[in-house]
Amino acid sequence: MTEPLLSIEDLEVRFRTEDGEVAPVTGVDVSVAPGETVALVGESGSGKSVSSLAVMGLLPRPAGRVAKGRILYRTKAGETIDLAQASPDRVRRLRGAEIAMIFQEPMTSLNPVLTAGEQIAESVRLHLRLDRRGALRRAQEMLELVEIPAAAKRLHDYPHQMSGGMRQRVMIALAMACNPRLLIADEPTTALDVTIQAQILALIDRLRRETGMGVLFITHNLGVVAEVADRVAVMYAGRIVETGPVGDLFRHPRHPYTAGLLDSLPARATRGPDGRRHVRSIPGSLGRAAAIRDACAFAPRCDRVREECRRTAPPLEAIGVDRAARCLFWREM
Repeated sequence: MTEPLLSIEDLEVRFRTEDGEVAPVTGVDVSVAPGETVALVGESGSGKSVSSLAVMGLLPRPAGRVAKGRILYRTKAGETIDLAQASPDRVRRLRGAEIAMIFQEPMTSLNPVLTAGEQIAESVRLHLRLDRRGALRRAQEMLELVEIPAAAKRLHDYPHQMSGGMRQRVMIALAMACNPRLLIADEPTTALDVTIQAQILALIDRLRRETGMGVLFITHNLGVVAEVADRVAVMYAGRIVETGPVGDLFRHPRHPYTAGLLDSLPARATRGPDGRRHVRSIPGSLGRAAAIRDACAFAPRCDRVREECRRTAPPLEAIGVDRAARCLFWREM
């Protein structure tokens, strides 16, 4: 079996608040192999982005910290380091050079007072040690790689002069400029229309195939997952509740939350007595489920809940090869 590029083991992230410490992420285990796309799925507030910020060393300080667990990354040199324990300087040298991230909203992630070319060139000069002319040439190559028309001209454009889809392509160019081995894509298509979304997904997948990088793809869109992912990790209330190959998980979900997410897809809408098609929703909301530690966090919203679910915190139990579910009654799913 290929050794993973990234292996997150029993990750717990804590934040200091006025009401004391909270742990929005706890006990998370995810791995990404070279050339593999792993989707981290869940509704807003489930802890997906916090997990990715922990990997990147970008948790807000001093409020946020990795309280427990390991984030193991295998470098280009073949060394395995724990990003959770590495010095900020070591993580900073890897960030951008070997581990890159595409953020959710490019308009707030790109610097509004620097041109697209200057922003890409800055990263290239820092990590690849090129001079200014060489860095700008590399920036133009990257804009051409992500299929931006008239790349030589767009090199000198500011973010506000570009469309949403073009800004997202600049973000991808910035992330890919130093040939990273691991790419974290945090909801990279959320703000885009369907046509541009498809183009961006195809672009990321093409770059993955051409470079062999591993991709951790964070999303709440299961349609996107079916299109781009090899494996899926479903997250709820800061915990992984189910993992598995994308085909197996979609065909045979073993956790009620996963089944609820799949049933909420428009393609699975059912026709009611009134003749209209109805999409099934998961009742309730995430709320403060992350604070539940001695019971199943999904129990308040589960249509299969039993009394035992309210008294026992289920473990993430292995189901055959490369499958796991955090449910006491997964065998009945």
